[in-house]
Amino acid sequence: MNFQKLASIDVNEHIEKKAGLSYLSWAWAVDQIMRQDPEANWTFHEPQSFADGTMMVSVTVTVFKKPINMHLPVMDHRNKAIPNPDAFAINKAMMRCLVKAIACHGLGLYIYAGEDLPSNDMTLEEFTAKYLDKMQEAAANGTEALRKAYSELPTNKVAKQFWEAEGDALILWAKGVDNG
Repeated sequence: MNFQKLASIDVNEHIEKKAGLSYLSWAWAVDQIMRQDPEANWTFHEPQSFADGTMMVSVTVTVFKKPINMHLPVMDHRNKAIPNPDAFAINKAMMRCLVKAIACHGLGLYIYAGEDLPSNDMTLEEFTAKYLDKMQEAAANGTEALRKAYSELPTNKVAKQFWEAEGDALILWAKGVDNG
């Protein structure tokens, strides 16, 4: 379930474009995984050097207790390996590798597949049919239960539309329960 939750987050508003390629800011990606799993962590490994002077960086990112290791060559702006890279180029590659490993946990993975939007086959009506009863049940148990149920909803455009249509009523109901 944790991969699906991260994969359902629409990252489109946070995509940066350079030389026709799409990137996520490492700071934004780290912020998102730490919000989903405060125990998430990562470890950079010693860069690997090759006979031609190029280098490969690698990182292990652990989210929801699942470690994923990724590697990435130190590259220039054309995505070509750099012979004898300087510290700045190595650092830049490390941070790009970090985002790549985070994507393997689901967040923004669709960018690497060349897609524009996360997969979301549900219409608003289907989403409402699937989640409204659960959210109403949570609201009937107060704001804390509603907050928990809301945090478990997928994060995508349809979920946002659902919350825009139903959220105010659910919050009022939950607050009414809290006030007894």
